[in-house]
Amino acid sequence: MRDEIWENDRADKMKETKRNKAKKQKRKAPSIMMCVAIGLVTGLANGLFGSGGGTIAVPAMVHFLKADEHKAHATAISVILPLTLVSSVLYISKGYADWGLTIRVTLGGIVGGYIGGKLLNKFSDKALRKIFAVFLAVAGIKMIL
Repeated sequence: MRDEIWENDRADKMKETKRNKAKKQKRKAPSIMMCVAIGLVTGLANGLFGSGGGTIAVPAMVHFLKADEHKAHATAISVILPLTLVSSVLYISKGYADWGLTIRVTLGGIVGGYIGGKLLNKFSDKALRKIFAVFLAVAGIKMIL
């Protein structure tokens, strides 16, 4: 009896694995032009506003590239890092950076980034999407007022 249950469980897992592989195979690789376009717009926002790349990259990756919500958030951070480095060099070379402020804010940002990274997997895709939408709405309203 126990062997039969184990065999059924193993067969179910194999079927699920085959289904997951089939889904991955059906999904087309994103076009290089779409990826470059998203990167271009993300970089423009990041360079022009000093932030905001993620507000473009995350929804674009989810809607246009069909990325998983969690992967889109994590990938956006990886995409934004080099963009931020390039923008930072330009801002610093023009004397726009306030180093005292930079160091103090960065200390909190490192702690917040660690906590946020740990919390990412605690939320479902739907909850994460809603939290992100509320954050964007509140930020937008504050900028308008």
